[in-house]
Amino acid sequence: MSPAGPDAPRDPRATDEIWTQGPVWSRSERPLARLVAKPVQDFLRIESAGSIMLLVATVIALAWVNSPWGESYGEFWHTYFSISLGPWEIRETLGHWVNDALMAIFFFVVGMEIKHELVHGDLKDPKAAALPMIAAFGGVLVPAGIYALLNAGGDGAAGWGIPMATDIAFAVGVLGVLGRRIPSGARLFLLTLAVVDDIVAILVIAVFYTARLDLVALTVALVGVALVFALRRIRVWSRWVYVGLGLVVWTALLASGVHATLAGVALGLLTPAVPLVRERVARAYAQEALADRRLDPEEISRLRFLLSESVPMVEWLQARLHPLSSFVVLPLFALANAGVPLTRDAVTEAVTAPVGLGIIVGLVVGKPLGIVLFTWAAVRTGAGRLPEGTTWPMLVGLGSVAGIGFTVSIFIAGLSFPGAAALTDAAKVGIIGASLVSAVIGVLLLLAATRGRTPSDVEQNAS
Repeated sequence: MSPAGPDAPRDPRATDEIWTQGPVWSRSERPLARLVAKPVQDFLRIESAGSIMLLVATVIALAWVNSPWGESYGEFWHTYFSISLGPWEIRETLGHWVNDALMAIFFFVVGMEIKHELVHGDLKDPKAAALPMIAAFGGVLVPAGIYALLNAGGDGAAGWGIPMATDIAFAVGVLGVLGRRIPSGARLFLLTLAVVDDIVAILVIAVFYTARLDLVALTVALVGVALVFALRRIRVWSRWVYVGLGLVVWTALLASGVHATLAGVALGLLTPAVPLVRERVARAYAQEALADRRLDPEEISRLRFLLSESVPMVEWLQARLHPLSSFVVLPLFALANAGVPLTRDAVTEAVTAPVGLGIIVGLVVGKPLGIVLFTWAAVRTGAGRLPEGTTWPMLVGLGSVAGIGFTVSIFIAGLSFPGAAALTDAAKVGIIGASLVSAVIGVLLLLAATRGRTPSDVEQNAS
């Protein structure tokens, strides 16, 4: 199938000038402001609002489980739902459908965010990305090390990956509370750090949290990913082809034992981040067509094709899936996973037992400690420099905000202790408590670090 499809413009497509060149369609000539600034602004707006939805869903889950109807919480999410086609059937509980299927959409969006950052964002420039990347590794290694030390040889040793992640939605929401007093460079530093955290967490899930492995199913999944890559290289552009292959990859991974959500990450990273058609060509064609004022159905079809394909697939999909991920998928995930009993014994167990203690110390202390130490070492050795307008006290506050590990931490907790409900509940209580404490400490530290600063001061420093 041709990438142009049946509605492709005949005359403009006849020349190579319309198409971007190179194996992944070389860099678009669109203005930088639209390419970077608008997507970042949209991202921040959606994440800030999504964090509120995530918080509301968490409160509802906790209230539900600790109400007189608490038993219905577990009964509801353990209700089985199946999809069958002849002899083929997938039968999972509602909780697993959320964690295995809906969360694939979240990780698909994460994969696309990583791809966008690699092509157009801070991760594109190694020098600009060096400092937050180094800081992110500090924020991963130190919390994991603290947890491992506190749980060495114990029943909770497998949960060392829990305190590594940073929840982007909540982190952005906290920065949104502080408004424009936080410099844009500091915001981008935290966002880049969180993206790198996600990359590491994804790798950890893939490598260390796979209990069994079906090589045949895994081979089918890898073949599906390879087909996506090959079809993209030959410019097959029908979205339904990729939707079908994506479902095949997801199903195969589900059967292989590797967590099915990684299908979303793989497909997100393969999504083109530059447009098929150069924007200037689409704009010129549209202006010429509108000037003639003789738009017949065929001309409208050509114009629609050019305009739609002048937008990178990553941006097109993010615009449609990011709100779904932030306002539907993540709140449902919180509703299905954040419900834990908050009895006195449960809370005491979470803050004194090695699992909960390792998570709390790892996120509240280990995260900012690792980020600050690795950042200091990078600046000291000349490997990077602090973002414009960012001070060391501000960096400590950003490190504390990075200790909000909610979504991915709960996700990894569910993978760490299969069949051990007590350990999973203790881990979830520790995650919720640590994330709350980290948010409060981060806000207080950032308020103290930016005392006396006005929005005009921030803008002047940024310029």
